[in-house]
Amino acid sequence: MRSCLTGTFLFERGKRMDKIQQVQEEALQAINGASNLQDLEQLRITYLGKKGSVQALMQEMKSLPKEEKPAFGQKVNVLKQLVTDAFDQKQVELSSGAIHAQLEAEKIDITLSGRKKEIGTIHPLYLVQQELEDLFLGMGYKIAEGPEVELDYYNFELANIPHDHPARDMQDTFYIDPNTLLRTHTTAMQMRELEKAKGQLPIKLICPGKVYRRDDDDATHSHQFMQCEGLVVGEKITLADLKGTLTYMANAMFGEGRTVRFRPSYFPFTEPSVEVDVSCPFCNGKGCSVCKGSGWIEILGAGMVHPHVLEMNGFDPEKCSGFAFGVGLERVAMLKYGIDDIRNFYTNDMRFLKMFNRFD
Repeated sequence: MRSCLTGTFLFERGKRMDKIQQVQEEALQAINGASNLQDLEQLRITYLGKKGSVQALMQEMKSLPKEEKPAFGQKVNVLKQLVTDAFDQKQVELSSGAIHAQLEAEKIDITLSGRKKEIGTIHPLYLVQQELEDLFLGMGYKIAEGPEVELDYYNFELANIPHDHPARDMQDTFYIDPNTLLRTHTTAMQMRELEKAKGQLPIKLICPGKVYRRDDDDATHSHQFMQCEGLVVGEKITLADLKGTLTYMANAMFGEGRTVRFRPSYFPFTEPSVEVDVSCPFCNGKGCSVCKGSGWIEILGAGMVHPHVLEMNGFDPEKCSGFAFGVGLERVAMLKYGIDDIRNFYTNDMRFLKMFNRFD
């Protein structure tokens, strides 16, 4: 009977040792065959995790006879160490392979020619606007801004153009309602600034911005265009001050040696009013196709601020005076850059716009 029990004991112990050997062979073979780090991590959990095969073998020690536990525990620890070492070695191998693959995928051929980065440029109208702004800021003027959707009161009434005034027909206005419109000139911004000043002197400002009029678009006309108007109000301001200012502007914008001449005209917010010509910068006044043989090019309208405009805005015309002028930026840009069609400014033709790329 004792001999039978001994045989059974030896048989059970042999099965347990075989099981350890089987787990070892399966684990090492699976780890060796892992092709990526994700699969390898799954194998670590399967064999070395809290519920893994090696931990399951350790749990069996609780049910073993006391004299068998040391040998069994030693075998399981050897198994655990072998599997851990195999896992660490494979992890290093796969990590190195993954880094190499990533480097291959991300490698840059530095012998290839680079891609040229497209760099934008400033629109020619804004080039002219910036030039004028820099010019007048250097003369002590400030830059005023105002809404493009304007009230009739500022656009017409304060500019000495009441509802029944014939000058309204000159404007051809886009009305939103009887009292609201798209501004027809940046004079509206001047009126806002005069009102804001509340009779305080001096005033020196320019008002660049878009304006709108009902006009048929062609090579020289547009329903939307840009103006830059100037306004100076102070004591003893005369036409001589206006002429000096515009001569300085003409020389700065079109080159030294420009001569300015005044021709009588009419604007409801100035009195007297003048049209201003500058000697042709292309032929230096000798006559060419640009100036149509006259030697002069019309660039803007100007005049002395009408006394009634000063009164309506809280200024005493007996104590102060002023001048105002308005220049079309498209007109200046067309002359300055030799552009023959105003529509080029608004069609977004890249071939045209790239002509003004300062970085090429």
